[in-house]
Amino acid sequence: MELDTGVTAWMLTSASLVLLMTPGLALFYGGMVRGKSVLNMMMMSFGAMAVVGVIYVLWGWSMSYADGSVAGLFGNPFEQFGLAGTIYDDAGEFVLSDGLPVIVDVGFQATFAIITVALISGALAERVKFSTWLVFSGLWVTLSYFPMAHMVWGGGLLSDDGPFASIADPIDFAGGTVVHINAGVAALVLAIIVGKRKGFGKEPMRPHNLPFVMLGAALLWFGWFGFNAGSAYGADGAAGLAWVNTTTATAAAIIGWLITEKIRDGHATSLGAASGVVAGLVAITPAAGDVSPLGAIAVGIIAGALSALAVGLKYRFGYDDSLDVVGVHLVAGLWGTVALGFLATGSGLFYGGGVNQLIVQVLIALVAIAISAVVTAVLGLLLKATMGWRVSEDAEVNSIDLAVHGETAYENIAQGTVVKEVRA
Repeated sequence: MELDTGVTAWMLTSASLVLLMTPGLALFYGGMVRGKSVLNMMMMSFGAMAVVGVIYVLWGWSMSYADGSVAGLFGNPFEQFGLAGTIYDDAGEFVLSDGLPVIVDVGFQATFAIITVALISGALAERVKFSTWLVFSGLWVTLSYFPMAHMVWGGGLLSDDGPFASIADPIDFAGGTVVHINAGVAALVLAIIVGKRKGFGKEPMRPHNLPFVMLGAALLWFGWFGFNAGSAYGADGAAGLAWVNTTTATAAAIIGWLITEKIRDGHATSLGAASGVVAGLVAITPAAGDVSPLGAIAVGIIAGALSALAVGLKYRFGYDDSLDVVGVHLVAGLWGTVALGFLATGSGLFYGGGVNQLIVQVLIALVAIAISAVVTAVLGLLLKATMGWRVSEDAEVNSIDLAVHGETAYENIAQGTVVKEVRA
């Protein structure tokens, strides 16, 4: 087997694009919180990069893709611990898989694990201990993300080799279950366990910097081409189809969100446009390589409308999903996963494939929901009882940035906080 330099170059580029998504997410989330919390919000994304970036090399790759599977749930963490056997072969040459150095795939997959953990942080904005978040990041990626990646992409229970494949081959092109349903459910469970911000539902908690939000959305869209087109594992037509579908669905989702917003609120907002970008990207993730561009339009416009409606559920049910991780990632991720049952060009109901694909897509979504919910609930409650999740009320009300990190993004916030502390 010879090195395929074209594929290798494309996958290195894709990995770099996906890594850029996490700083993009930091900007997106950072702009959505209040000015006194922006640095803490951004640090939660960078903290996830730090923790997961190390853990992935140690046991993350092995748990996701090692040959030795434990009951189809996760790979043996010790089989390729520290990437043993994945870099060089006995002859001292780089280990290849279909012409791609395995070490390049390690880098690509590590970026997926990083962004998945970082997504959860949006539900916990402005109120949790940074230390508890870092510990949770390491535990959750180990017990929820790596097993899910193994089950879907590593030959486990939710893969083409699993039990559901007897009905139809499960489809998750780039991470609808592994990334978005997984993170969205975790966000919901943690938002309930951690509790609401002080003043939630009683005082305005508006985004402090909408240009940050739009810049973050733009970087996410740019990076997502590595996420989806990169998941084709080749610089070929499949990557091109994923690229076009990603663009088309995202554009349609902006339209779907803005129309819904205009009808409901009377305004089409920049925050809505940016949120529509993310909703479309999320929804097309599992479907990017398996629907037509016309199907991508349907996936996107429905995702935008559904997510625009879903972000209001937190007020109806009383959970503080601060930055709408549930409304966007869980809802759009579920829709994109299930939509394949209708729109997959080879097996979907609308293409004469019958109901089998739809049944399988619903089943894998339900399994992903159940696993993420149980793992997150156990970890969330354990950390609540040991380390504690919440910062002090003073830190939350005055400035979590100053209290936790000893710095602020804006001088007037630091001065205002100091004045309050002196008067107290």
